[in-house]
Amino acid sequence: MNNYETVFILTPVLSDSQMKEAVEKFKTLLTDQGAEIVNEESWGLRKLAYPIDKKSTGFYIFLEYKAEPSTIDRLEVNFRRDERVIRFLTIRQDKFMLEYAEKRRRNKGAKKESAPVKEAEEVKSENKED
Repeated sequence: MNNYETVFILTPVLSDSQMKEAVEKFKTLLTDQGAEIVNEESWGLRKLAYPIDKKSTGFYIFLEYKAEPSTIDRLEVNFRRDERVIRFLTIRQDKFMLEYAEKRRRNKGAKKESAPVKEAEEVKSENKED
């Protein structure tokens, strides 16, 4: 099995529940084919570099997973068939990209854990000033 990452852009006219449904559809398609999803990120509504189908924004979704090459073919066919998907890009990670992705996930997890601690420290310092 190879490591892959896919970024796809969904049309901005979708509601929040429709967007989540579309993401679940593609995640289910991957897991049904035997893929293991390692990381999922929703980058939210972002401005496109250039208009696509008269749309200037889109919902960006990032998936990182382990899968067989045949799974990628099936995934991309489904991206092309689904009119909610504006663009997609799938990349096979080499060993350097894999190391970077793991480091990025660790740093992301560390930031999430340290955020509540910082907030608690700020509250304590505010109370001391009073």
